[in-house]
Amino acid sequence: MKIAILTPLFPPKHLAGMEIAALKIAKHLSKRNHEVHVITTLDKGLSKESREKDFCVHRIKTSKIPILRTVSYCIKSFFVVKKITPDILHIQTIYLSLSGLLIKKFLHKPYVLYGRGSDVYFSWRLKNLISKPILKNANGVIVLTEDMKREIQKICNRDVFVIPNGIDLKRFKNLSKEDLRSKLEIKEQERAILFVGTLRPVKGVRYLIEAMRFITDKNKNKRLFIVGDGEERKYLEDLVRNLNLEKYVAFIGKVPNEKIPEYMAASDVFVLPSFSEGLPVTVLEAMASGLPIVATNVRGLPEIIKNGENGFLVMPKSTEQIAEKVLLLLEDGELRERISNNNREKVKRYSWESVVEKLEEVYIGCF
Repeated sequence: MKIAILTPLFPPKHLAGMEIAALKIAKHLSKRNHEVHVITTLDKGLSKESREKDFCVHRIKTSKIPILRTVSYCIKSFFVVKKITPDILHIQTIYLSLSGLLIKKFLHKPYVLYGRGSDVYFSWRLKNLISKPILKNANGVIVLTEDMKREIQKICNRDVFVIPNGIDLKRFKNLSKEDLRSKLEIKEQERAILFVGTLRPVKGVRYLIEAMRFITDKNKNKRLFIVGDGEERKYLEDLVRNLNLEKYVAFIGKVPNEKIPEYMAASDVFVLPSFSEGLPVTVLEAMASGLPIVATNVRGLPEIIKNGENGFLVMPKSTEQIAEKVLLLLEDGELRERISNNNREKVKRYSWESVVEKLEEVYIGCF
């Protein structure tokens, strides 16, 4: 099968959850003998056409004016699809769904939408106008969680498939915690708290930083590592200075995706204080690393985090609850070990091989 994956952003410049998922889907579909073409936007320093190890990437130069960016992508992607003649379109976000509708109407290609999170939950330009027709005309609609499925069905009463994000489990095996802590300069007596993600307000990192005041009041041998970058970084760095937490909070910045397992393996607890999430890859990575998780009780997170079983859920913006659960996990080694074992076992159902096999079934059902 020849498959075109439409995604607004793509590695190596973009490494958030949607982009990493698009890359993994392309790789694993190719391994299953499909011809895969990724159609994305052009980043500075990259070529318009490239051949990765297993698939082709087509990068489109779009307008710098926000209101015209999506329009220019839709028009230009139409001609790329016309040239490569795929059997089916996989659209990695509802934001680009207008492309699928136009291509289906004029090129008669079926399209599958994959809702990822913010495109389902948040308002965006033209959402109310185009959501219902593009969902109704899609040959298949996929989302990450049951909660997202309910949101989609409020807009359009149709069948919706739930297929979660996946993970390459082998990347998280045979990593030495002691060696990695030494490499990352984490002191032997320190307990490492980890956040991985884009630094945007919706991620709620400010509340995790504020929780560090309570956490370090109890025990000074605890440090927060913030892996990632984004629009909120300067604000968060100023917050750390204002709270006199410079010794206890380290901003690592953006790191290559292949290095994420090292930070996971070297840490003791993973925290995700977001206001909204679909099914974040970082949580699956933490599970694969055997990390206990403290996450907010929002959207899709309760579908994978069960209190006391593989982590704890807290209320959004609650610095006290974040601090309480982090301290509980850091100070109770037996609890931490039990949750670690549960996570390593539970994450096995999220292998990319399993996810892509389910995607294939959806594609086949479109014909």
